[in-house]
Amino acid sequence: MDNYTGKRSRKTRVEKNKKSRTLRMILKEWLIPIIIAFILAFIVNRYIIFKIEVPTGSMIPTINVDDRLFVKRVYNKDKLERGNILVFNSNEDDILLVKRLIGLPGEKISLIEGDLFVNDVLMEEPYVINQMDYKKINSKDYTSEFIVPENHLLFFGDNRETSRDARFWEDPFIHVDDVIGKAGLRIYPFKDIGFIK
Repeated sequence: MDNYTGKRSRKTRVEKNKKSRTLRMILKEWLIPIIIAFILAFIVNRYIIFKIEVPTGSMIPTINVDDRLFVKRVYNKDKLERGNILVFNSNEDDILLVKRLIGLPGEKISLIEGDLFVNDVLMEEPYVINQMDYKKINSKDYTSEFIVPENHLLFFGDNRETSRDARFWEDPFIHVDDVIGKAGLRIYPFKDIGFIK
């Protein structure tokens, strides 16, 4: 073997080792962290939190049209409380909806000319700003009574004047299994970033 061939094969081995180290470095420094990040993002989105965009004004002034929210997934449905703003599957409309939880299983909910009663006790609703003018409309449509069945919940929108909610649904009750999460953090528009109350 001549000197030239030996140098050439050594140079080829060095180049191969250099390429191999570069490839390992790319895998180690870039590809593996990117794959791990995608896996973590999938797990977080699937099991912890997810993002939604609000398509309607049914929750004005609490949540506005086109607001983007992070929603915390709910697994313990026994801890849901009246006043929580929840995201749930609407089987009637075949979409995700965002509404305020008004009635819990076994409760009698009455809406009388804009006033909300739970088991005949008047409830304060400071979040309802856009109340309907019940004198101008057919009170039959807006004065209602609901008895919430076991394993079901009752939801109204905060913008009572325009919200299409339990008052108008064919089946006014949502099964607890259809509740997906609790509205948590508004992330858009930027001027309104903050936790939802």
